[in-house]
Amino acid sequence: MKNISVLLIIICLLTFNESIAQENNIESKYIYKKGDFNGIGKWYMGREIAYVMGFQGIDWLERLEREKEEKVSTLIKNMKIMPEDIIADIGAGSGYHVFRIAPLAKNGLVYAVDIQTEMLRAIKKIKRSKNAINVETILGSEKSINLPKHSVDKILMVDVYHEFNFPVEIIESIKNTLKPNGKLFLIEYRGEDSSVPIKKIHKMTEKQAIKEMEAAGFKLKENIGNLPWQHCMIFEKE
Repeated sequence: MKNISVLLIIICLLTFNESIAQENNIESKYIYKKGDFNGIGKWYMGREIAYVMGFQGIDWLERLEREKEEKVSTLIKNMKIMPEDIIADIGAGSGYHVFRIAPLAKNGLVYAVDIQTEMLRAIKKIKRSKNAINVETILGSEKSINLPKHSVDKILMVDVYHEFNFPVEIIESIKNTLKPNGKLFLIEYRGEDSSVPIKKIHKMTEKQAIKEMEAAGFKLKENIGNLPWQHCMIFEKE
C-alpha cells in the first residue's frame, strides 16, 4: 500500500508539473508592451488585444441602424442554418444575433455565451418575453466557452474575437466544442478598409485572422464579401 501511495503522489506531481509547463508555454506566446490607448498592452502574433466592451454598451448593440450598417440578416443567411443545428454565439452580448438565429434553429439549440453576467441577464429577460425555449445562456470565462466537447455545429463570433484576453486558450476551447465537421464564423470589421468607421484596434485584416486561426488548427474555407463593413470568414478544423 505504501508503494502505491508513493506512486500516486509521483503521478500527481508529474501531472501538475506538466500542466504548469503547458501554461507557461501558452503564456510565452503573448507579449506585453504599451500600444493603443484602447488596447490592454497585451499582444498576440503582432496584434494588440482591445479592451472588452462592457455591458454599458448594450444600447449600441441594439441600435436601430445596425441592420443597415452591418446587414445582419445577410450574415444570418450566410450561416445556412438548419432546423436541427446546435449553434453557439460567443460573446453574445445583448443577444442581437441569438434571437435572429433561434427561430431558424427551431428544432435545435442556441447557446448564448458571454463572460458578463449583466449581458446574460438581459438575454434571459428577452428569452422570457419571446418564449425562446431553444435559447440557453452560458457563463463563459476568459479562457473557456464552457460547452461540451464536440457538441456544436456552428460557432458565431461577431466583433468579439479581437477583445479576447486569452485568444489561444479560447480558440482551443472553441475547437474542442465544435463537431468534426463544424464551422466557425468569424465576423470582424475589415482592417484593410480605412473607410469603415471603427477604431483600428477593433478591426482585423483577413491576413491576421488567417494567421491566428491557422496557428490554432483551423483553415479558411471562405470569406464571404457581402457585408458592408465586416469580413464574414468561415473556418473549419484542419
